Amino acid sequence: MFVSNVVLVLLLGMAIPAEIEAGSPLKVLGLFPHPGVSHFQFFYPIMRGLAEAGHDVDVVSHFPEKNPIEHYKDFPLSGAEKLTNSVDVKSFEKRHTFYNQFLDFFLLHDWGTETCNFTINSNALQQILNTRKKGYYDVIIIEQFSTDCMMGVAHQLEAPVIALSSCAALPWHYERMGAPIIPSYIPAMLMGQSQDMDLGGRLANWISFHILNWMYKLISIPAADAMVAQKFGGVVPSVGELVKNTSMFFVNQHYSLSGPKPLPPNIIELGGIHIQKAKPLPADLQRLLDSAEHGVILISWGSMIRANSLSEDKRDGIVRAAARLKQLVIWKWENDTLPNKPDNMHIMKWLPQRDLLCHPNVRVFMSHGGLMGISEAAYCGVPVVATPMYGDQFLNAAALVQRRMGTRLYYKDISEDTVTKALKQTLNKSYADAAKAVSQSFKNRPQQALETAIWWVEHVASTGGAPLMKPSAVEMSRFVYYSLDCYVVVGLVLTIFIALFVSLRRCICPSNSSNKSKRD
Repeated sequence: MFVSNVVLVLLLGMAIPAEIEAGSPLKVLGLFPHPGVSHFQFFYPIMRGLAEAGHDVDVVSHFPEKNPIEHYKDFPLSGAEKLTNSVDVKSFEKRHTFYNQFLDFFLLHDWGTETCNFTINSNALQQILNTRKKGYYDVIIIEQFSTDCMMGVAHQLEAPVIALSSCAALPWHYERMGAPIIPSYIPAMLMGQSQDMDLGGRLANWISFHILNWMYKLISIPAADAMVAQKFGGVVPSVGELVKNTSMFFVNQHYSLSGPKPLPPNIIELGGIHIQKAKPLPADLQRLLDSAEHGVILISWGSMIRANSLSEDKRDGIVRAAARLKQLVIWKWENDTLPNKPDNMHIMKWLPQRDLLCHPNVRVFMSHGGLMGISEAAYCGVPVVATPMYGDQFLNAAALVQRRMGTRLYYKDISEDTVTKALKQTLNKSYADAAKAVSQSFKNRPQQALETAIWWVEHVASTGGAPLMKPSAVEMSRFVYYSLDCYVVVGLVLTIFIALFVSLRRCICPSNSSNKSKRD
């Protein structure tokens, strides 16, 4: 008995350190070079959630934590004022053609080059490289958007990588994760279509997917390679190869809004992760909404688009349209005054958008179609009038229309009559019903999005990069992936068989002309 007890104590003593090691906090690095605050709104809840779970989190970004918390350390990218972080709406006056997506690509490329060059040479990143040795981090979380140069940094630090996308997957994201590209019903992000496409739409979508993918390989990857090589010197693998080592891909999508897709298990949809518990509205705003007898229309074009840069005729068109409605209109407007503002319109420089949208008196949300805003509308069950201007906003607007919870009004078409028509159409009960149906699916999940994200981060760390989840397709060429080599072989076999059959037939059954000449 004594011997048995001693053995038991020894076994328990051996097990305790193993258990502690298994539950020890992770060391996580976040690299977010893009200066768009709407992008960071998707990344921040994950990084803060990891810190609140007890993991040690370092974050390189343009948005340091205003209320520092334990385990969360900022390495701010200071001095980035010259980087593009807002957009003048006048630049979208003559957009929405097939060719605009290629202009958007070069806009993304320029952003990627600027942000890569700035970040890779920043004091914040150099501080990480100086103080964190190879293998220090258990996981590195990176935004994969308009550049992959941060994969060069991850390669230096030798840690598994989890990629984040604050929008739908871009054409160059599919291959690296082994995901199928199916242009027949999965719309390319910059094309701006829904999953319901006619023949012309599918053809344009096919062209968009493949041309943009090749443009990224031929233009953006070499640009990132050059900056990575300049920074680290020596022989550094191309980022085009390094991205194939991405362990997991978190994408800001949810099937209820964007439509279902055949995704491999290494791509996780986390749409709406930024939506937190509702906070009380300011007292004056609460009274304003509560007293709106006919409901409220909310107008907001996000953090990067300045509404006060509207041309005079479009601004007046929206103002006059609002005056024709009985609803109360609240507009996120960056100036102190608005010419000809009607009595039923209120302007505010800042709005608690998520909390406003979930107020029961909000009837319609007029938006630019940014994914954060329409995700909040989907969560709250509010119909949308979308005015897409660039990037994924056309895709998001198309999804709203396909789900019948929104209408689309192009920026070039804004006038008093078109705004009035769009708002009155969207006030129809059928749009509210469709929005509530989307909201039910958007909210009801087996696990909250943040809990899902934290679980997968911990899983990637504990398994050394989740190698069992990496599809073999990642290493395949598209030629092999789509079995084009098999089609070629089958085609050759059929061609040979047909040729032999024709030759044999000619030998057995001579032509009529030959028989006739013999009789003569």
